[in-house]
Order: sequence, then C-alpha cells, then structure tokens
Amino acid sequence: MKYVLMGLLASTLLMTGCASVQYGDATATETTTIDFGSTDLQITAEKMVDSLLSFPPIVQVTATRRPVMFVDTIKNKSMEHIDTESITDSISTKVLRSGKFRFVDMTKVAEVRKQLDYQANSGMVNENKAMQMGRQVGAEYMLYGNLSSIVKRAGSTKDVYYKFTMKLMHIESGVLEWQDEKEIRKVKKKSLFGG
Repeated sequence: MKYVLMGLLASTLLMTGCASVQYGDATATETTTIDFGSTDLQITAEKMVDSLLSFPPIVQVTATRRPVMFVDTIKNKSMEHIDTESITDSISTKVLRSGKFRFVDMTKVAEVRKQLDYQANSGMVNENKAMQMGRQVGAEYMLYGNLSSIVKRAGSTKDVYYKFTMKLMHIESGVLEWQDEKEIRKVKKKSLFGG
C-alpha cells in the first residue's frame, strides 16, 4: 500500500510538473467564446472615452479646467453574467488618465464618513490636522450607462448582438451633455462534429 501511494504521488508530481504557464498579450483579440469578453471590454472602453473626450462641447468645457465627475456602475441589462464593474473601472481609468476630469468616488462614501467621524470624535487625532466635515467637492457631472444584448438562434447558428450606451449628465441642470453607443455582433456556427 505504501508503494502504491508513493507511486500515485510521484505520477501526480510528474503530471503537474510538466504543466507550463505562459503570459499572453492582454490586448490580443480574444476569440474563445461568443460571450462578452476582454476584447469587447477593451474596444468598448476605448471607443466611449475617445468619443466623450473628442465631443466638441466637452472639449470646450475641459479646455481651461478639470470638472469633477462621478461614474455610476454600468448596468447589465443582458441575460449574460458580465462584470460591469470592470467595464466601469476601465472607462473611468481612461477618462481620469486623460487629465480632463477629476473624480469623486461614490462607492467609498460610507468609509470616508467613518474616517471623518473618527478624526473628529475619537480624541485620537490632533484637531488642527483633522480633515473637516462638509468640505468635499461636489460632482458636476455623472457618467452612466448600460449594456444590453439580443441573442438569436437558428439551427446551428447563434447570433449575439451587444449594445453599450453611455451618457454624461450635468447634475445641477439635469441636461444630458453627451451620449454615445458601441455595437458588437458575434456569430458562432456549430460544426457538424459538435465544436
């Protein structure tokens, strides 16, 4: 029994020892499935940010100042499980790195409030060095959007259409300052052999 266990352990080590991990190009076109994937995320984020930053009224507004924006999480209206937080992060990262906007992070309001309360009321922080309540900068713009899809099947063919829409609203006036959409269509045909 002892030799059998040692033999199993040795063969397991040999099999796992032969596996190799390779790095791939994170920006290479991903064609593994018809589902929404990394390539779709990258081209969507790129298209939306380019459209926003090149829209003439936005170019004019950001020519002499960096307005404050907050980005709402993209809503997933498709039937597929899609990490829309990742799409939101990619878009907000590209916008912030453009240097045209500043951001407030609405996802961390509770944590900020807790820290400000600690600084003001714990007695542990020098009151001359504590951050003050009521001094945060309000967002002037809200960037938000949604992702929807339509799936059709006919025989061995599956067709998936994705539509990604984004909007920029001026918060005080409620005026929609910019909107654009990116469409993606993917078609998959099953082979005769089930592939």
